[in-house]
Amino acid sequence: QVQLVESGGGLVQAGGSLRLSCAASGRIFSSYIIGWFRQAPGKEREFVARIRWSGDSTYYADSVKGRFTISRDNAKNTVYLQMNTLKPEDTAVYYCNARFGIVDYWGQGTQVTVSS
Repeated sequence: QVQLVESGGGLVQAGGSLRLSCAASGRIFSSYIIGWFRQAPGKEREFVARIRWSGDSTYYADSVKGRFTISRDNAKNTVYLQMNTLKPEDTAVYYCNARFGIVDYWGQGTQVTVSS
């Protein structure tokens, strides 16, 4: 069982930055993939970025490539999402996800609001 707790959301003006954190607890194996997803009002949840729990492999959605950076601190069991040059269309609830094979764990989400 894995528990995920997101933090770091808030209100920011367009062009600003935020850093989201995802604190993980429980049994996390090196083969886990940790990802960030987001869901805007009236829209489906969409993939943002992912990173392997071990190794440096990362992957980003085209909409955030070059603006967002995913990273992890294994010693702190935490994955971060650095979000720069934020746009109003980045407004959404951001969720942390841990995937191990076909098993998914989700956090409760953190709200990010970008004002124009």
